Amino acid sequence: MAQFVMLTRISPDALRDPTTFAQLGHQVTQKIHQECPQVRWLTSYAILGPYDYLDMFEAPDDATAAKVAVIVRSFGHATTEIWGAVPYDRFLQLAQEAA
Repeated sequence: MAQFVMLTRISPDALRDPTTFAQLGHQVTQKIHQECPQVRWLTSYAILGPYDYLDMFEAPDDATAAKVAVIVRSFGHATTEIWGAVPYDRFLQLAQEAA
């Protein structure tokens, strides 16, 4: 499966009470599991900078990765950016093959 990085920015007006982050995260996770059962979550980080979260996951294709982003956005609290990612060992292998 392909790997993807998703950067998420939460709207400043979306969650006025920080205690609701966990509840919203649970709702989003449930929806992703229901709608995209083939997606496998690898890790999640809260990050400092222009984005609030960095998530890494595996999906069978770009369309499924895009669906994950749509689900996150459908809750009306966030914007997302998705990037394809290649594990570094695989990248080195591809570089050798291209030489």
